[in-house]
Amino acid sequence: MEYRRLGHSGFTVPVLSFGTGTFGGQGELFKAWGSTDVNEARRLVDICLEAGVSMFDSADIYSGGLAESILGEAIKGRRDRIIISTKATFRSGESPNDVGSSRYHLIAACEAALKRLGTDYIDLFQLHGFDALTPAEEVLSTLDDLVRAGKIRYIGVSNFSGWHLMKALAVSDRYGYARYVANQTYYSLIGRDYEWELMPLGLDQGVGAVVWSPLGWGRLTGKLRRGQPLPQISRLHKTADIGPPVADEYLFRVLDALDEIAQETGRTIPQVAINWLLQRPTVATVIIGARDEGQLRQNLGAVGWNLTADQVARLDAASVVTPVYPYWHQSGFSERNPAPV
Repeated sequence: MEYRRLGHSGFTVPVLSFGTGTFGGQGELFKAWGSTDVNEARRLVDICLEAGVSMFDSADIYSGGLAESILGEAIKGRRDRIIISTKATFRSGESPNDVGSSRYHLIAACEAALKRLGTDYIDLFQLHGFDALTPAEEVLSTLDDLVRAGKIRYIGVSNFSGWHLMKALAVSDRYGYARYVANQTYYSLIGRDYEWELMPLGLDQGVGAVVWSPLGWGRLTGKLRRGQPLPQISRLHKTADIGPPVADEYLFRVLDALDEIAQETGRTIPQVAINWLLQRPTVATVIIGARDEGQLRQNLGAVGWNLTADQVARLDAASVVTPVYPYWHQSGFSERNPAPV
């Protein structure tokens, strides 16, 4: 398993991480993802560690905290071999203060996560979303306090825009607070918006991408086919409306290219899609999920080989879209605005 530095830090992470959104299965959304219990989770952790996948990502809202609790049980006795990544900021209770990035909520969320995970430190703690109501100085000073207290080792964000992240980094630089080194971001062959602003920012500021939903909200599993209905068993029956929208013709154009290259390489469509991501600038690790051992082993096959330059170029061409303004305008002046890719 290849390890890469996480942004501009000395910390290294495996290029594949395991996402625990399938643990617990509480609520309609997470039940559609999966309902892995402690025994099943322990087996999946075993397989991950055998393959060198030592990083496990969770969040306090995954099955109402149950995913963190199951992960904590599954890693008992081997914490020293595990990298824990988790997230907070979304609503986690009924109190007016059980949401956001206030000092009150972040400290409470961190303490609750530590308890559920059965550990005294979190390797990577990320803000799950941007809080426009809490001053960046309050957010960063709180996270810095938690880092200095040894409860958090590295910090990151998720689902931020470029200016949200850049403003936060400027505050850290101004006051000497811990800096964000990770951006847990949606990025896939059918969701390349990350490349327009966040990727150049990551290159410039040393923020590594922790990629979520690398298979485009389940659309790049190889189960979807042109002119055919959704498979009988698919989370898209319940989650398609809340995921990123994708036009059918665009999706099938990308799937056609993936299918062609999968046949050339003897790999599966998901393996090709993930391997493409691992060759993109700033990507430190790609979070893979699995309902069961079979899915996990298939996703693990995305590493240990590389697409050719020609195959990458064909996937790029099949998935390219016109960026929103001002990025389409800037792309016309490559001599002073070179593309990061």
